[in-house]
Amino acid sequence: MVIRNDYEISEQSAVRHWDITTARLVNSAAVTETDPTCVTSAVAGTCLTGTVLTMDAAAAMSVVDFTPSMVYEHSVRNVLTYNAAAEATWGAINEGDPIFYDASATMPANVYLSTSPLDNTGAANPLFGFAVLEDENDTLPVGAAVVSTQVIAVMQVGAGR
Repeated sequence: MVIRNDYEISEQSAVRHWDITTARLVNSAAVTETDPTCVTSAVAGTCLTGTVLTMDAAAAMSVVDFTPSMVYEHSVRNVLTYNAAAEATWGAINEGDPIFYDASATMPANVYLSTSPLDNTGAANPLFGFAVLEDENDTLPVGAAVVSTQVIAVMQVGAGR
């Protein structure tokens, strides 16, 4: 058996921090550091998603963490479905539930994630990640069948999906 001793590894391990032109971010008008974000795409539901680390207003650039499986705390709306462009149903957010980047006009200010696979126009929301426990003291489910926004740990899919 031959064991290779020359193989390629990234200088930054598995970390994927990348400069993105701020104008290419879906939430570019309101984006701030630590916000989840989505890079605009020509195909609905296929956006590259990640978490904004830093912003340089003068250069109009943002550094976004696209690292797969990175966990950040984010505000998540518990909306499941929309009807006539308004939120229609809500549910508890459970461990392992998919979390979507939701640019719906009905979302509260500074909230970009929800549990709805479709936005308020019926277009596909890109998968952002999954609800996870922050630590052994964290509990899920949170929220219920009434409208709420919860701060939870989200394991992002990043650039590795």
